[in-house]
Formats: sequence, C-alpha cells, structure tokens
Amino acid sequence: MGTNVVSGTAQAVVMATGAGTWFGQLAGRVSEQDNEQNAFQKGISRVSMLLIRFMLVMAPVVLIINGYTKGDWWEAALFALSVAVGLTPEMLPMIVTSTLARGAVKLSKQKVIVKHLDAIQNFGAMDILCTDKTGTLTQDKIVLENHTDISGKPSEHVLHCAWLNSHYQTGLKNLLDTAVLEGVDETAARQLSGRWQKIDEIPFDFERRRMSVVVAEDSSVHQLVCKGALQEILNVCTQVRHNGDIVPLDDNMLRRVKRVTDTLNRQGLRVVAVATKYLPAREGDYQRIDESDLILEGYIAFLDPPKETTAPALKALKASGITVKILTGDSELVAAKVCHEVGLDAGDVIIGSDIEGLSDDALAALAARTTLFARLTPMHKERIVTLLKREGHVVGFYGRRD
Repeated sequence: MGTNVVSGTAQAVVMATGAGTWFGQLAGRVSEQDNEQNAFQKGISRVSMLLIRFMLVMAPVVLIINGYTKGDWWEAALFALSVAVGLTPEMLPMIVTSTLARGAVKLSKQKVIVKHLDAIQNFGAMDILCTDKTGTLTQDKIVLENHTDISGKPSEHVLHCAWLNSHYQTGLKNLLDTAVLEGVDETAARQLSGRWQKIDEIPFDFERRRMSVVVAEDSSVHQLVCKGALQEILNVCTQVRHNGDIVPLDDNMLRRVKRVTDTLNRQGLRVVAVATKYLPAREGDYQRIDESDLILEGYIAFLDPPKETTAPALKALKASGITVKILTGDSELVAAKVCHEVGLDAGDVIIGSDIEGLSDDALAALAARTTLFARLTPMHKERIVTLLKREGHVVGFYGRRD
C-alpha cells in the first residue's frame, strides 16, 4: 500500500511495515486528528459538564431543604431525584443534531454538501484560514512562459534538457512537467526521444526539491539532467554555461543568476533551474551523491495567474473576521507578487529554512503575526497549523490533494 510500480523489475529490501512506514505514519496522524475533539464537540462538552455540575449541586440542596422543612426525607429524596433527572442534558444531543441537520439541508440548496454535521459549526468558528497558493489562489493552469540561459536569453538547449527530464521521469507528470512537454513541438520531441535513451533516474523528494534523469546519446557517455528549485540546484552546481562556454560558478555569476531570477520572480513567474553533468558510462544505479559538480544551464519559467474569484473571497473572509495565511512551497518573490495582485498584504515573508531551528513557542509567536510563509515542505505546513491550533485558534486549511 502506498507504492506504485509503473514498469520494469526491481529488488527491494523491506525495512518497515504498517505503522512503521512513512505511509503508515501519515495515516496515524490523520487518525489522531480524527480522534481529537473539534471546537464544536468541546463546546458541547463544556455545556454538558456545566449542567451536570449544576445538577450535582442542586440535587443535594433540594434534598436538604425539603427534608428539613417537610420532615419527609423519602419524599424529599424523590423530589431531589426528579430535579436531577430534569437537569440532566439527555435531550441535548438530539436537539443539536436536529439543528445541524436543518442547517445542512439549507446548505444543500446552495450546492454545499455537508459530510460531517458538526463541520457547520466548526466552519463558522474558524478564525484562521491557512491556504496553499498554487491551485487555490491561482488558476492552476500553468503555462511555460520562458526558457532562458543564465543571462536571461531564450535558449532551446535549456528547453530540450528540461523536456528530457520531464519526459523520462516515471510516475504521474505534475503540471510543470506537462507544461514543459507541451512546450516542445512534436517534431522536436520525436527527435529528442529518438536520440536519447534513458539509463536511470533519481526521483524527486521534498528534502532535495529536485529530480534527475540519466540519459545517453551513445554508449560511452551518460548525461545527468537535473531540474528543481533554484537554490537547491545552485547548491550542487560548481559551473555554469555562459555564452556556450563552461565557466566556474563564482560570486559574480551568482549575482548574475540572482539578478535574472529575481526579475522573473517579480513578474510572477515560477522559476525552475536546469543543470546537467556528463559522466563516463557505467553499470549500476545512480544515487543522490551523483547530483554534484553540476553545470547550471539556465531556467524555465512558468506563469500561473490568480483566479478572478480570489480577491472577492479574501475580502469576504476579512469581513467575517477570518485571518488568511499563505503557506506555499514556492519562491517568496512569486508568492508576494500573487498576494499583491489579489489584494493581500503579505508583510514580512518567512521561508522554510528560517523556521527549522525555531522552538515551538518561538514559531507559534511568529506564525501568529506572519501572513506569508514560502519555500515550505509539507512537514513545515503541518507544524505551523498544529502550533496555531495549540494557541487556541480554530484553523482551517485549504489546498490541493497533491
């Protein structure tokens, strides 16, 4: 469970099963959240406990007063028992359920399906909404806008390298891969697939934030083609291709890279870096350690414009007293640009690397006053939402399943 084989054969060593796997740990977190009382259930519990405490106080008081005044302790005991039964909130669950059911019926007429009845009150009690950017604030219709070398000049070579990476990776293609594949015409695509043969791949993960494929044009040389987040690609590059020549990635080149990519980011474009490495042909699998001493080839930039409905929705949320926080894995410049376009004041931006060394208390205080978090992993997002809930907020999260 949680593993898909697309094609080919493999030998594997099972290191853990069930709850010991990453898939099992995620399922365990979901189960723990399902077992936690939500805001509505906590409210019902508080009301019920208040009535029960009132009953525990009133029943003895009624018994003592009636017993002393009337002298008939048996009759006083029966009367005190009837008072206790009358104060017991046995009808409360039915009243609450019928009220929520009526609300669900009204919402169904507005084309809203309520799966859990108590979600109606929880939704109304929400005071913070955490949302992803891609596909929620934006249209999720990603288009390949630019493919350039490190100086920002259009480059077919960079596009073809990106195409090889997207074409030969296994598994489901994400929206970025689809945009890259659609950005190359059929004739060029046939030529590329005819020239290059796949040798191996190093899959994507959220720690590296990059993925690589190894291809070969002949039997003597292998080429590793890597694409991913700009900073993570730069971390494994030592050279760049500049005007056709391969030169060292020094401070001057880093400033050039930052200047070009910042310009693209400020235009609201999502930048993905492309790098390569030539290796002597060899047998055996390629590993993460092979992603080193790469040559930065250039960038591919994608446009994902905001939805027309985003700005009105944010205004409605603000009018309802709900604070919106953006938790995205994208660049801080791209995310800030989108926030500006939809009328959301981003303020100071916090990135994932900034929060890794923070204690829970420090991060909770930071999360309370920060609107935009960028370059986050799924674990970062989970931690922020958990800490906001710990501080007593009713937190909603809106994002894509993938």
